[in-house]
Amino acid sequence: MPILNSHFASLDLVRHPEQPNEPLQAFDAADEYLLDHLHQQGLASGSRILILNDSFGALACSLAAHARVCSSGDSHLARLALEKNLARNSLPADGLPFIEASEVAKGPFDHVLIRVPKTLALLEEQLIRLHGHLAPGAQVVAGAMIKHLPRAAGDLLERYIGPVQASLAVKKARLLTATPESKPEPHSPYPSRYRIEQPSLELLNHANLFCREGLDIGTRALLPHLPTGLGEQRVADLGCGNGILGIACALANPQARLTLVDESYMAVQSARQNWQAALGERPVEIRADDGLAQQPAGSLDRVLCNPPFHQQQVVGDFLAWRMFQQAHKALAAGGELLLVGNRHLGYHLKLKRLFGNCRQVAATPKFVILAARKQP
Repeated sequence: MPILNSHFASLDLVRHPEQPNEPLQAFDAADEYLLDHLHQQGLASGSRILILNDSFGALACSLAAHARVCSSGDSHLARLALEKNLARNSLPADGLPFIEASEVAKGPFDHVLIRVPKTLALLEEQLIRLHGHLAPGAQVVAGAMIKHLPRAAGDLLERYIGPVQASLAVKKARLLTATPESKPEPHSPYPSRYRIEQPSLELLNHANLFCREGLDIGTRALLPHLPTGLGEQRVADLGCGNGILGIACALANPQARLTLVDESYMAVQSARQNWQAALGERPVEIRADDGLAQQPAGSLDRVLCNPPFHQQQVVGDFLAWRMFQQAHKALAAGGELLLVGNRHLGYHLKLKRLFGNCRQVAATPKFVILAARKQP
């Protein structure tokens, strides 16, 4: 396993979730560049550092022993990775708070280190929330691999922080350094909202939601095939996003007991608000989690899922396969997983291997709706 060596620490880091023969490392050249830049700028004793979107804790772990570090992001998996890597490197976790992206990280901060996220709306919301939380003379530096660094990231830094200087490329990474200047308090355009007709709902969506401006076509394909007549069955919406599948299922099944789970804090925040608007005080469990990893075995009758096919910038079916395994464990005998997936991903083969069966419920030119039942 590669070691992250910087002027601050030498660390043995792993990704989370871990997979056998992991082909990817838990840091990249942009992490190294940010740490080297901070060292060159000088880090005063007692400095307060805010780190945004630190996918596996590489930045926070490196700086934990040198400053008052606060990490913030929208991924529960990233939070688990940070905790795992702190323990793995014998670093104390007590003094390193993690602030969910649905909350505001309160300064003043002397340094802000940003890994530019895939969703620029998340970056925009994070920059807006920095207003009033930067110490005098604060430094704000964003880093990314060049292939993942859109021009709009620099535009956002300039709009909300101040003039931006782009660095030279080093090992295909680049930094954007913003010099804070006095600006009026910005107005956030988030959350956004859109309406759907069936069921008739207005859905609220915080900044990091997938398909924030409208219902994604996979979910649209799955909605007409949600189960009815469930009585008091226990149903989970796995990877719930704004909660639409779970909410629609609850509306069609007044006695069903729902659990909505997502690894995005902003998704969970959106789902809670949408549930409240659609279903008022009807009991529900909505939580940020590593899928169904914490769900008791055999505790569910149905699992609904529109699985992701990427983690940050990495595309693949590892997360989806893991979600299928979690669903299989959490389902009671006779329970069913219902999901939508792109035709080309071949999920039916994986489901047959795991469940011993799989049937096609419906199909569109791009998507298939699949159901797999857990055998007694």
